[in-house]
Amino acid sequence: MKDISMTEMLEMQMDLWKKNSETWEEMAPEQARNMMLWMIEEIGEAIAIIKKKGEHEIMVNPKVRERFIEEMVDVMMYFSAVLLRLNISSEEFASKYEEKQSFNMNRNFQQGYDNLIK
Repeated sequence: MKDISMTEMLEMQMDLWKKNSETWEEMAPEQARNMMLWMIEEIGEAIAIIKKKGEHEIMVNPKVRERFIEEMVDVMMYFSAVLLRLNISSEEFASKYEEKQSFNMNRNFQQGYDNLIK
């Protein structure tokens, strides 16, 4: 089974940008916001598939599943573009991810939700 690391995703995204750098937005922090907006649009397209086809179809219909995965890949590509523009390395991201995971593993989510209602 193929697996792509965060480092590989960032490298692939940088290669794609280099190939298209003359016509694409520059690799600058000021462009991160636009990449986030494009990412949100792709999330909306993935949500539309869930709304229109439902989770069951994503699980059993190969065409729907393929289209949904394609939209999720688009989300990840824009996510990578944001990290690149803000110069966030895979190591920096992984460290923060592990820190947040540890925090969440010890977190009482239900209590947090209950406190929101009070």
